[in-house]
Amino acid sequence: MPKQVSAQHPTPRRSPARSVADSGALARAFRRHAAGVTIVTMAGPRGPVGFTATSVASLSERPPLVSLALSVRSSIAPVLEASETLMVHMLSEGQHELAARFAQPGADRFGPPTRWRALPGGEPLLLDAAVWLLCRIRRRTVEGDHHLVVAEVLDSQTGRAEAPLVYHDGAYGTVQTTSAGAAAAGTAPASTAPASSARARATLVPSVPVLSAGGAGPRPGAGEPDGTIGDGDLSIRGAR
Repeated sequence: MPKQVSAQHPTPRRSPARSVADSGALARAFRRHAAGVTIVTMAGPRGPVGFTATSVASLSERPPLVSLALSVRSSIAPVLEASETLMVHMLSEGQHELAARFAQPGADRFGPPTRWRALPGGEPLLLDAAVWLLCRIRRRTVEGDHHLVVAEVLDSQTGRAEAPLVYHDGAYGTVQTTSAGAAAAGTAPASTAPASSARARATLVPSVPVLSAGGAGPRPGAGEPDGTIGDGDLSIRGAR
């Protein structure tokens, strides 16, 4: 009698995960993510270049490394591809106009009122930044539609302690530390409690919106009239 063989049903193969988000979903999501604002500068063959970035992040302590991203379609991308060094400037409260200038396509970013000087290696140093990092580029790769850069910190300055400039949902603001109890009562002035206090809390204080109430005015990194994108990174360029 022939031996019966049970039917073998192949294990269904899982189809690769597909993104269900539209092309602007990530940018819109990161507009909701409050991030510190920096300006990255480099020495280019035709003079200094720079762009506003919220993508700068600490990566390693030993050696000291930072990472950042810039669109491959940015007008600054060729300079980034050729540069050996760059400067990272961490902005403070009240420097929203400087941040907007370095994110606006076509702006004269290093003209007045921007105050800067060249370091011995040619790197453009913004004089009004309380904190800056001089970095040597160690690695750059293209990931998706952005350059991903890893850079080693060669020198730095940590100046006066100031409230940071923060970008969130299309507006620049800052973070202030207040006493939780006094803040609840609405009576505490900014920075009345030390950051180490158990009752302290951080509050995001809106500053100047990127867009005016009527929707006019420059939007950092929004793009040139010919359709090219600006030089701000992903969250700066995110659409409403």
